[in-house]
Amino acid sequence: MNSNSDLQIAGDILEVQHLLQPAREHPSTVSEFVGLARTIAADRAQWEQLVRYDTTTRWYHRLRTGPGYEVWLLSWVPGQGSGPHDHGLSCGVLTVLEGRLTERTERATRALDSGAQRVFAPGYAHEVVNDSLEPAVSLHIYYPGLTEMPMHAAQCAPAAVDVVPA
Repeated sequence: MNSNSDLQIAGDILEVQHLLQPAREHPSTVSEFVGLARTIAADRAQWEQLVRYDTTTRWYHRLRTGPGYEVWLLSWVPGQGSGPHDHGLSCGVLTVLEGRLTERTERATRALDSGAQRVFAPGYAHEVVNDSLEPAVSLHIYYPGLTEMPMHAAQCAPAAVDVVPA
């Protein structure tokens, strides 16, 4: 009978650093980008003081960039909207930080309250509008970074996914 325990055979994993995977510095999966958006949303000090409201146009600010991705902060006063558009070859995560936005596609209209997230693939066409009476703030992550935003006369909507807040 072998009296060696698994620990004796394999050794102490904490002493074998080369077997441990290093923590990734930047996200590389849809789940990790959703997690990044949630982390930023939860850290109000990181974005709250940057928000500006402009009654003449939607305000936006690039919050950060990483290898192949970028994070944008947008504000929306009542009545402002994006117009129907897609994001070219970029995937994205839209997170409502404050207020309420409405997302319209060819297939559906969704009210997006604070904390709501939408994940979308390249070519996903939608329109985002502040239909409420209060300002709203949203966070947008694009991978790869946004290089185009073609506008649409009519909407068509390849797959998008609702993300249920944790």
